[in-house]
Amino acid sequence: MTATATGFDPVPSWTRVPEVAVVAAGDLDAGDAPRGVLVATSGAVPQALGVDRDALAGAGFTGGIGQALALPRPGGPALVAVGAGDPAKLDGDGLRDAAAAFARAVGTAGRLVLALDAMTGVPPETAGQAAVEGVLLARYRFEVLKKEPAPPVTALTLVAATDDVQAVRDGVRRGLAYARAAALARDLANSPPSLLTADRLGGVAAQLGADSGLSVEVYDRDALIELGCGGLLGVNAGSADEPRMIKLRYRPEGDPDVPRLTLVGKGIMYDSGGISLKPADAVHATMKNDMSGAAAILAAMALLRELDCPVAVTGYLMCTDNMPSGSATKLGDVLTIRGGTTVEVVNADAEGRLVMADALVLATEEPVDAIVDIATLTGACLRALGAQIAGVFGNDQGLVDQVRAAAARVDEPVWQLPMAHRYRGELDSDVADIKNMGGANAAAIHAALFLEEFVAGTPWAHLDIAGTAQNDTARSWLPQGCTGFGARLLLDLALAFRRPESDPSAAKGRA
Repeated sequence: MTATATGFDPVPSWTRVPEVAVVAAGDLDAGDAPRGVLVATSGAVPQALGVDRDALAGAGFTGGIGQALALPRPGGPALVAVGAGDPAKLDGDGLRDAAAAFARAVGTAGRLVLALDAMTGVPPETAGQAAVEGVLLARYRFEVLKKEPAPPVTALTLVAATDDVQAVRDGVRRGLAYARAAALARDLANSPPSLLTADRLGGVAAQLGADSGLSVEVYDRDALIELGCGGLLGVNAGSADEPRMIKLRYRPEGDPDVPRLTLVGKGIMYDSGGISLKPADAVHATMKNDMSGAAAILAAMALLRELDCPVAVTGYLMCTDNMPSGSATKLGDVLTIRGGTTVEVVNADAEGRLVMADALVLATEEPVDAIVDIATLTGACLRALGAQIAGVFGNDQGLVDQVRAAAARVDEPVWQLPMAHRYRGELDSDVADIKNMGGANAAAIHAALFLEEFVAGTPWAHLDIAGTAQNDTARSWLPQGCTGFGARLLLDLALAFRRPESDPSAAKGRA
């Protein structure tokens, strides 16, 4: 990845790919890399550790998932007992958490070994993917601006049962791609807004597209005026930096008659709230993450060709900052969205839905089977679901179920919230077709209802990741800071996507 003119590389994870090997136990070379050995809460303790369960218990180690106990050995590599939980319940999610605990326990080691050969019950391909994701994502750090960054993982060896080696390798391939997607999304969301503007993100997308087989079109202010993207232009009105719409296209080789999925992402590079200035508290320092939706889409799409995705995917990244100034959009102003819908702006801090509305209309103007948007959209969703669960809405239950299934597979939890049309009247405006905010309550639902106005009945799902985009403290394989939530989910969704067959009017939760 080429650095910007400032010398700052916003996506160091893209080229920092560790070496991952899978070997059978008898083929493991001697070395000094710390070795993780999985220990369940019951059953025999692996002989490799050289201690029994009573000795481990005396050190406070029970085998619960999330535990890791280093056992230094003179003249040999450190052994780490890694909790695997109840052996009857261990699955890919638990193994990912266990691998993360191991990686954190040896946080300065660049070369690691993790033994999977004694584990049963987890399919080997799942085990390979989960182990790679857990180790690499737990050790993720965004330290490109530090003089002395922490050492990254440079090599990981997984020890598998002889008959499972190839299946684990297959899982490793997928796990590396998923981990790279999440790390790339984290890189982008963690980048300081003065160093990663909308214009510079366009350059990053162009380079990533060239590297990963995506076609990339970047639309500047004049092009957006010609397209009539009044939402994006209105939010940008107070900024010294130009807006950008970044359009990404991935097309699989072969049969042109494939399912078509369009992704729309909020890319507010920094959100001050505009004229509706946010309170002067710690939230301001996190508002570089307000482009996490766009980051997740770019990161997911950058790995589609590597994983031979069979689905055609288009992405729209709607990018600007939201700043107060003498030229900023005022409360009471009316913006005209692509397609002609007029929107009264009653709160300048409800800007994400404005920029995405333009893209949703553009998405419906091309052949498409479904649209999924993703955005750090409402504090109401954070308050309703907390910082570990995203909200999902939609007009098509089949599509929503596909999103929920992908979320479950990658352990990025979502909870379906209702499309409560009884609240639609609260978005009515006296001077325009619609206003950009409803009343004091049900704000996450209002936002979803607003977005639904622009999808023209196309099967559509909306992910509100306001809570999950940022962590106050590290947790398992999720770091402190920007989490990259959504990148793995969207990648998994695209790989498994199928054309919705249900009636959009039959979505559950409509009220």
